[in-house]
Amino acid sequence: MSLIDRTATSLLADLTACRISSVELTQAYLDQIAHHDGSVRAFLRVRPDEALARAREIDQRRLTGRPLGRLAGLPVAVKDVLCTQGEPTTCGSKMLQNFRPPYDATVIARLKSADAVLIGKTNMDEFAMGGSNENSAYHPTHNPWDLTCIPGGSSGGAAACVAARMTPLSVGTDTGGSVRCPAGMCGISGMKPTYGRVSRYGLVAFASSLDQIGPLAQTAEDMALLLEVMAGHDPADSTSIDLPVPPYTQTVGQPLKGLRLGMVREHFGEGLDAEVDAAVREAVRVYESLGATVKWVSLPHCKYAVAVYYVIAPCEASSNLARYDGVHYGFRTDEKQMLADLQVERAQMQKAGDKAALESLDNPLIRMYRRSRAEGFGPEVKRRIMLGTYALSAGYYDAYYKKALKVRRLIRQDFDRAFEEVDLLIGPVTPTPAFKMGEKIDDPLAMYLFDLYTVSTNLAGIGALSIPCGFSSSGLPIGLHLQAPPFEEERLLRGAGMFQKATDWHGKKPGLVEDVVDCSLDMR
Repeated sequence: MSLIDRTATSLLADLTACRISSVELTQAYLDQIAHHDGSVRAFLRVRPDEALARAREIDQRRLTGRPLGRLAGLPVAVKDVLCTQGEPTTCGSKMLQNFRPPYDATVIARLKSADAVLIGKTNMDEFAMGGSNENSAYHPTHNPWDLTCIPGGSSGGAAACVAARMTPLSVGTDTGGSVRCPAGMCGISGMKPTYGRVSRYGLVAFASSLDQIGPLAQTAEDMALLLEVMAGHDPADSTSIDLPVPPYTQTVGQPLKGLRLGMVREHFGEGLDAEVDAAVREAVRVYESLGATVKWVSLPHCKYAVAVYYVIAPCEASSNLARYDGVHYGFRTDEKQMLADLQVERAQMQKAGDKAALESLDNPLIRMYRRSRAEGFGPEVKRRIMLGTYALSAGYYDAYYKKALKVRRLIRQDFDRAFEEVDLLIGPVTPTPAFKMGEKIDDPLAMYLFDLYTVSTNLAGIGALSIPCGFSSSGLPIGLHLQAPPFEEERLLRGAGMFQKATDWHGKKPGLVEDVVDCSLDMR
């Protein structure tokens, strides 16, 4: 078995025992990136020289017996929405194409402190707004299982690079399913922790009450490893919960005895693909064979979740993205061209004697704001800003935003009642496997409905994860969705771990993946 086919946990064990070096490991993944990312396009930036220099430094410290961090020598990819000091952080947008943050996000600082090798920044839907990764300002990312299909979004690059064995671990963000949907469609494992479990400091905000940072990896055990490093209280984030971080890696291998699973009635109805339905039901039978009991539960208000989400999230986006005006930082329109265009318009209006039109011309400052935002943001971001601004405007706030907040509370109460009866909720991640590139890009409503099973998790603020549970007849992965009460990530990981011990879906890899380096366990 080559290095790149192995789990992060097994690689870390061999790094610790000096059976492999971080340089050898990092180079193997860099070779894989060089070999395949031209077609997958999971990354926006890879910095091989810096990654190898970091790996050499860690190897040297290990040989001299100096203390090392929890992830010492393991490559990790990061979604390009987390501020990284001195390095471009674009959020997949033209608006931030030249932005270099002066500080590290807390998660980045914790990865560095854990001696991870940050191998690159991954592609994403612009400002995390999208479910297909086609909304990136730079290029779309392709699904490694079928390059004609989308990888899911908005953390599509973070999922695709793990699926294509370009890195053992990656970090994504989830506002309405943006970790879980790509994980499900790319055949890997991905988690959205409870809101507040992982610090959002340095995460470029989309919707502040919904955003959460989460791990993507091959297995539940690998997710536990990465979450253990990222999680924990952060005084810099007022929404960060001050609770101890459980020893996820120590308990992930322990099965849940007497596990009670709840199948959500509303998630097995109209619109669910027959192959996805069959794969999820087979996964339920696997749990039953492991001693779990299963019952049907109801989340009656989840039918409103998509509507509620697409009021609240755009409202928060409208507020958060108001700061991008071309003045303090971010993209600014060509002011010389803008002023030249303004003079031409003014001359035309004067010639036509149109005094009313002349009076309506913007002053240069307002015009600079408008043109900078019009040119810097893509269509999907503009759509959501307009939706949010409308819903927050005078006369509509009570009718839309305030009402959505009330229904959001009802959705959370549905989950609370369900978890009085069961330990975990189980169901599909997405209604269908990955769809073709371009299939839904011109139909925003169809794209939004793809989040049908995931957005309620974010509205309720609870934790959830996706693990692979099968394949469609066309060879595309199918994801299994597990949801847990607040701050029960340990339960989620153990539930995922027991399924992965009984199945091997998580060990499958895409056909395009070829072994670049053939390395055995005793390399040194």
